[in-house]
Amino acid sequence: MRKSLWQIAAITTSLVLIAGCSQSISDYTELKPELKLDRFFLGSGRAYGVMHNWRGQQGDRFVADLCGEWQQGQGDLYEVFYFSDGRVEQRHWQLTQTAEGKVSGTAGDVVGEASGQLAGNSLYWQYVLRIPYDGDTLDVTVKDWLHLVDEKNVINRTTLHKFGFKVAELTLSIQQLDANADCSALKQQVAEIAAD
Repeated sequence: MRKSLWQIAAITTSLVLIAGCSQSISDYTELKPELKLDRFFLGSGRAYGVMHNWRGQQGDRFVADLCGEWQQGQGDLYEVFYFSDGRVEQRHWQLTQTAEGKVSGTAGDVVGEASGQLAGNSLYWQYVLRIPYDGDTLDVTVKDWLHLVDEKNVINRTTLHKFGFKVAELTLSIQQLDANADCSALKQQVAEIAAD
């Protein structure tokens, strides 16, 4: 009996320590510069990303063109991805950012609604992404951390989960190029790719 109680105490202590190590968006409230999506994802941008599988092995790499338009906390973010294997994909985010820093969004390959919270230089949000897989599709939970390094650069760390297990990880560098850029050309390209 004494051994069982000792084992329970050890397990409980381990769980408390693990829980205490997880990060919270509130940890970043005081960090500057402050990340505001309607400022950073305004106009044109460029992203560079590398995917790693659950073993940590490098997989797909890509470059992406981005362009964002905002009005009164509502935004459209257009993205075109050029993958290392020759694939070209698109995403059109429709985003909302409140004065309190709550963020929500929808996109064609997102199941339901993405939701998250801004604090300081960071955004944490989560959503279910439907991805092509083995001739069909697969829904994975995406946990997305964005950290503003300076006014023009964000580092994005994303983990993808299925059945509670991490199946892939993405590291992404995003740079704002021109906040005054016109999004018409990229918007048209996104529409053409979506129509194929």
